[in-house]
Amino acid sequence: MKILVPTDGSVCALRALDYAIGMVKLLGNNASISLLSVHDDTGLKHIKKHFPKGTIEDFLHDISVKELKSSKSKLDKFSLDHEVIIKTGHVAGEIVKVAKSGQFDLIVMGAKGRSVVTDLLIGSVAQRVLSATHVPVTLIK
Repeated sequence: MKILVPTDGSVCALRALDYAIGMVKLLGNNASISLLSVHDDTGLKHIKKHFPKGTIEDFLHDISVKELKSSKSKLDKFSLDHEVIIKTGHVAGEIVKVAKSGQFDLIVMGAKGRSVVTDLLIGSVAQRVLSATHVPVTLIK
């Protein structure tokens, strides 16, 4: 079983990872975890022309690396092999694309991320993923 765990470093995302780790322990060698970090760069596209090429991408990549640090530490603690995927773009859309292209069997994600105000205004990433994917999704509070 291939499990995709999108993470933004939030408490819910770390709980989702704990859940996925528990599943992998139960399933043994038949399961794997891939961590996914996605940052939306659409709001930054208009300022890219004011910075040297690659600066914005490098900045977003560095943020992802920092956010993935605690998740990677949890996986290392249990000596679980894992893959790390870092993307930019529409967050929910990228999660759906990666889940489909990577032929994942399950998405395990936090029900709430760090952007509570945005979620109230335009809907949560979790809701968008649920409505757009055919891959089973487990939401963790």
